[in-house]
Amino acid sequence: MQNVNFDKEMEKVVSNLDKKKKILLHACCAPCSTACIERLTSAFDITVFFYNPNMDTEKEFFKRLNEQIRLCQSLGIETLFEGYDPQEFYDAVRGLEKEPEGGKRCEKCFYLRLKKTALKAKELGFDYFTTTLTVSPLKNSYLLNTIGQTVGNECNVNFLPSDFKKKNGYKRSVELSAEHGLYRQNYCGCIFSKVNK
Repeated sequence: MQNVNFDKEMEKVVSNLDKKKKILLHACCAPCSTACIERLTSAFDITVFFYNPNMDTEKEFFKRLNEQIRLCQSLGIETLFEGYDPQEFYDAVRGLEKEPEGGKRCEKCFYLRLKKTALKAKELGFDYFTTTLTVSPLKNSYLLNTIGQTVGNECNVNFLPSDFKKKNGYKRSVELSAEHGLYRQNYCGCIFSKVNK
């Protein structure tokens, strides 16, 4: 099952849409969101949701949030966000602090952020939700799509499958970040990924 082409799965969903739908796009940061927004904009009315309690410092959190808001304002896209509460992340990953990057700790973090996005999408009446996390070549798209589908079912809201790194998505995000002059970080955001750099 790990060889599912989630990019093609997304294209199937998009080809069956009868009109533009409302999508809540979970964004880890502005640079990653650039190429995802570009891909989604023809089929969806996008609202970006910045929910990242995994950030290691308040300074880093607000640096990324402010860049996300600046990008979205320049594109005419609404940004929603949750405040900085790192305890949510630490509670979710308790006992997994020594896990390797990409392991069970990341799985818990993905679940935390995607569940909150699904709940927000349901609360605000979005047709779909998805995440920018699949644009990264360092993130497991199969795991992210599996979690997204799971929390979508739990919350009764449609998850849009994706693998935004396909079709040179990551490369495009780097190009678009440079065009917009965005701050690009070199770690996922959590203290554990920083230590492992």
